[in-house]
Amino acid sequence: MIKISNTINSFFLISFLLLLGFQISAQKKINLDENWKFHFGNSSTPEKDFNFGGVLLFHKSNVSETTVISQKFVDTVWTKVNVPHDWVVQLPFVESSTHEMDSHGYKPVGGLYPETTIGWYRKHFTIDKKNINNRFEIQFDGIYRNATIWINGFYVGTNFSGYLGKSYDITDFMDFDNENVIVIRVDATQSEGWFYEGAGIYRHVWLKVMNNVHILENGVYVHSIINDKKAQITIETEIENKNLTNTNGKIYAYITDQKGNQIAKTAEQNFVNSIDGTTKIKQTVSLNNVNLWSLENPYLYKVVSVLKQNNQIIDKKKVNFGIKTVKFDSNKGFFLNGKHIKIQGTNNHQDHAGLGSALPDFIQYYRIKLLKQMGCNAYRTSHNAPTPELLEACDSLGLLVLDEQRLLNSSEEYKNQF
Repeated sequence: MIKISNTINSFFLISFLLLLGFQISAQKKINLDENWKFHFGNSSTPEKDFNFGGVLLFHKSNVSETTVISQKFVDTVWTKVNVPHDWVVQLPFVESSTHEMDSHGYKPVGGLYPETTIGWYRKHFTIDKKNINNRFEIQFDGIYRNATIWINGFYVGTNFSGYLGKSYDITDFMDFDNENVIVIRVDATQSEGWFYEGAGIYRHVWLKVMNNVHILENGVYVHSIINDKKAQITIETEIENKNLTNTNGKIYAYITDQKGNQIAKTAEQNFVNSIDGTTKIKQTVSLNNVNLWSLENPYLYKVVSVLKQNNQIIDKKKVNFGIKTVKFDSNKGFFLNGKHIKIQGTNNHQDHAGLGSALPDFIQYYRIKLLKQMGCNAYRTSHNAPTPELLEACDSLGLLVLDEQRLLNSSEEYKNQF
């Protein structure tokens, strides 16, 4: 029996098993919101910031056990929190004459307040050895802001944006014998807006366990052509191959109605994917007597894309979608399903009074229901990419969305955030 003794050995063993073509299970998405540890750092004094800046925190391996990014660092005295978490909303109000404090709710965060503008998070979790052949990806829906991420002492990456989610492949760093530890340093020294922004891991965190051949995150795109009560549905599925050899398999997709009944299915289609490559497969089906998505009747279908190898399902992804036509006319205005509609909406920052930026999912639905009761038919996400749950609420309750982006210019950094 082969024993995995550390993360480096894990990497070579995983690579060896993949070369042998071992089969692994379909993708799982595990919520990691509970049982984090939190501690303030300091933006001006390294000694008060766990020596960030005073010692090397981008080690190749074998980090000191006393270093905050080490698996064995003792964090028992840190505060236990669940995410989504916004540490700013819990801070006291301060009196200030600066515009920065005025626009951020008179809370002590930013460059003037080094003691409360850096936050450290640590998360412990274990992985069963039966998953050793799988790939692992950590997904952060939103961290405000400038988040530096390590796992088991290895630097993973940095996400500067306070509003865009980010995913990282952490397969090579996984430890199957000991607790895995995610460490995140969040730096809210700089602001991105002129409104309350909060700070911390304020959206959900997920661990994805998946086959080496899998559907990419946001890898299913659905669009339609409507003719009277009929619709031709095109399903585009993007497949990634992380095996060390070329791979092949089959893909099909099916559609269910709002009650979950299967109403259409594509034929199984063969695909071939090169090493570390991606392949996009387009499939079409026809639907009769379709229910169009509208403000009054936000009818949602569901498409499920399915990957198979050796007659076994290795991955599948579900996506809700509405069938509708949208048209903008420079002279006549906006049309939904051929009907002229005057857009009547509001600009909305993502925070909620008394709750800050870390909102329970039900608050998103509560807010959209209230806006609809007020007569709104549209929601402008001012001024940043929204949380996925907000978009789901608008889709399911019947609200148009003007999905705004935070940064607008042609630099590579900004373009990569779209």
